[in-house]
Amino acid sequence: MSAARRLFFAALVLAGGAGRGDAAAAPEWKHDLYVCANLSGQSGVMGRPGAARSGLYRSSDRQTFEHLGPHHIRMFTVTYDPREVTTLYLGALDGVLRTRDGGRSWRILTSWDMTEPHAVAFDRLAPDHIYAGLPDGIAVSPDGGQTWMRRHAGIRRAYTQTVTIDRTQAGRVLAGTEKGIFLSEDGARTWRLVQATDKVTYDLRQSPHDAAKFFAVTSSDGALWSDDAGRSWRRVAGIPADRTLHNGEFDPADARRLVVCGWGRGVMVSEDSGRTWLDRTAGLPNREVWSVAIDPDRPGRLYAAPFLEALYVSDDFGRSWRPLFFENAIVFSLTFVPRAAP
Repeated sequence: MSAARRLFFAALVLAGGAGRGDAAAAPEWKHDLYVCANLSGQSGVMGRPGAARSGLYRSSDRQTFEHLGPHHIRMFTVTYDPREVTTLYLGALDGVLRTRDGGRSWRILTSWDMTEPHAVAFDRLAPDHIYAGLPDGIAVSPDGGQTWMRRHAGIRRAYTQTVTIDRTQAGRVLAGTEKGIFLSEDGARTWRLVQATDKVTYDLRQSPHDAAKFFAVTSSDGALWSDDAGRSWRRVAGIPADRTLHNGEFDPADARRLVVCGWGRGVMVSEDSGRTWLDRTAGLPNREVWSVAIDPDRPGRLYAAPFLEALYVSDDFGRSWRPLFFENAIVFSLTFVPRAAP
């Protein structure tokens, strides 16, 4: 790390945040930012406490980050119960974990043979139903995580990286697997292939503006788009297919804006509903970007996580970047959770 960046992080620690007047300029934050991060390059051994602890972090002010739960080098994703946002579900090496008290205490819900979920998703129209994407298939809980069953009949090469629930129809689920995108319309009891891919589908999102539109990114087939609720797909022009894309996202405030990140691809954005794409990697320390997110509370704000670097932030949709928090990190996911009503 350069001397200039060391001075930056020293100042950040003393200030307790990112500086630059964020607190004074910030809008009323309606969401907390949750980050699943591996910081083991700094603190060493899993399970050993220290200043830099891997696992789950929460920020309520986009300046300071609080560590929640155990020190753990592989926590992949976090989601929340839409009925009670202090109830969180976390995908980790151990399985699916749950907290009912906002992260103070945790319980492992899945058994020894259901581990490493990279995706955990709620059916908002049937919120007792939870889905987990596993290295060897898909697990479903019909009772809020108390019991689990495997449901991936019909999926060849069942490794599942991402699961998305259609918010308009209970039991309608799309899964990104090792060899394609699969669709179930009966709560994962049966599946059919809707888009074959050569390798893993890493991320799959439903538009917050138009429920018929879905966006997916893959490790070797570029980005994919659906206008018919995931029944059929087409390649997205302007996004190369020669590198792994880790995740893509719709801007919740602007239907024209999308963002993609990947290994060697850095950060790419669209401001015309995906018709054209611009490289917005300049200002980041490398092009190996593991995760990216759009802040729902501040228009135009992006977060990007370059490999073994800080978490970076942009307030102009990627035209310029500055380090925000962490150091030598691998950030697996960035998730915004609505705040509980006072």
